[in-house]
Amino acid sequence: MDVPDSRRLYSRALELLPGGVNSPVRAMRSVGLDPIFMARGEGSRLYDVDGNEYIDYVGSWGPLILGHSHPAVREALEKTLKDGTSFGAPSPLEVELAERIVDAFPSLEMVRMTNSGTEATMSALRVARGYTGREKIIKFIGCYHGAVDSLLVQAGSGVATLSLPDSPGVTAGTSAGTILADYNDLDSVREIMVREGEQVAAIIVEPVAGNMGTVPPAEGFLEGLRALATEYSSVLIFDEVMCGFRVAFGGAQERYGIAADMTCLGKIIGGGLPVGAFGGGRDIMKTVAPSGDTYQAGTLSGNPLAMAAGVGTLDQLSRPGTYDRLEEKSARLASRMEAIVDASGYPLSFNRAGSMMTLFFCDEPVTDFSSAKACDTGLYADYFKHMLDHGIYLAPSQFEAAFVSLAHSDDDLDRTAEAAASFLLNP
Repeated sequence: MDVPDSRRLYSRALELLPGGVNSPVRAMRSVGLDPIFMARGEGSRLYDVDGNEYIDYVGSWGPLILGHSHPAVREALEKTLKDGTSFGAPSPLEVELAERIVDAFPSLEMVRMTNSGTEATMSALRVARGYTGREKIIKFIGCYHGAVDSLLVQAGSGVATLSLPDSPGVTAGTSAGTILADYNDLDSVREIMVREGEQVAAIIVEPVAGNMGTVPPAEGFLEGLRALATEYSSVLIFDEVMCGFRVAFGGAQERYGIAADMTCLGKIIGGGLPVGAFGGGRDIMKTVAPSGDTYQAGTLSGNPLAMAAGVGTLDQLSRPGTYDRLEEKSARLASRMEAIVDASGYPLSFNRAGSMMTLFFCDEPVTDFSSAKACDTGLYADYFKHMLDHGIYLAPSQFEAAFVSLAHSDDDLDRTAEAAASFLLNP
C-alpha cells in the first residue's frame, strides 16, 4: 500500500526538526494525529501534499484575512521581488506601512517594525520598563504573548495545548518580575495595583483573548484596566497581534473604544509574511534607540517583502464596507453554530468577537483560562477529526481561535455548519 506523502514527510522531518515541526501546535498531538503537510492555498481553501482539499479556518493562525494567495498581495510581492528581497537599509515601503498603521490606530503616533509578534511584545515591555524606570509587569493567566521568557508563565496557546504551565529554560530571575492576574477579573488587578502599583511598569493584555480560545473582554474590564494604568502611571499595553485589523480595522481599540498606551501588532500587517510591530505615543517611542537609550534592533525589520504584503493587505481592508461584509460572514456561521449548541446533547459553549470564534466543549460560559481548561479536550479531538474528514480544517487545539476570512463563501460557511451539525447533533 502506498504511504501518504504527509506521512513520509513527517518521518523525514522527525529526524531534522524537534517533533517534526517548527511550532508545537502544528504537531497535532492534542488531537491524536500526525501533522498534515500542506502544498498550497487559494482563497478559502488549503490543499495538502496528498491532494486533499479543506475549507480553512486557521488562516495561517490569523494573518490571512483576505484568504490564501490574494491577487493584491501576490501582485505586491511580485512587484517588490523584482527589486530585491532585503536591503539592510530603510526603504519606502516601511514608511508606507507605518503610515497606514498609525492612521488606523489613533493611540499610535510612532511604530517600530519587528519580525514577529514575539519580538514586538518583548520589545514593548523593554520600552515600558525603560520609560517608567520600573521593573514589574502584570500579565493575565491564559494570555499568550509569544515565546518571551518573562511571559511564558501561565500562558495559553501551545503551552496550554501541551499542558506545560511554564517552560524549562526560563529562569526564576527572568520571571520574578511577572505578576499574574485573572483575565476578565478586574478585582484581581486592582488588588495587585493597590499592593504593588508603584512598581508596575506595564499591564499587558490580549484585549480579545485568542490563545485560550476566543474569549471577549467582559463589560468594563478594559475600561477598568485603562483607569488603573492611568492612576498608577503604568503603561497599558494591548497585544493586538491577533485581534489587530481582525475584530475591526482599528482592532480591539476601535471595537471597544479604549486607547492603549502601547500596542503590539503582527499577523495581518504582514499579509502572511513574518512581521511584527510595536508602537505608542510619541513620548514613549522617542525613548527607543536611536532617538533614545532603550535599545531595540532587527536585521530584517522592515523587510520590503513583508512591508509590501502588509500594504497590499491593509489597502484591501480599508475599502468601504469591507468589515461589514466580514461581519456578515462571521455572523452567518456564528448563528448556525449557536443554534447547534442550543440543540446539541453535548456540553457546549460558543464565543465570538468579530471574525474570531471558538466552540468550547464545556457547558459553562468560557470567560477566562480556568473555565477554558474545564473543556473536554478529548471530545474536541473527536470533533476535529470528524470535521477534517468532512474537509473542514480547524485549529488542532481546543485553545485556539477559528478565523473567518473575506474569501469564505456562503456555501463554505453553510457546509461547515452542516458538518458540525452531523457530529454535534448525534451524540
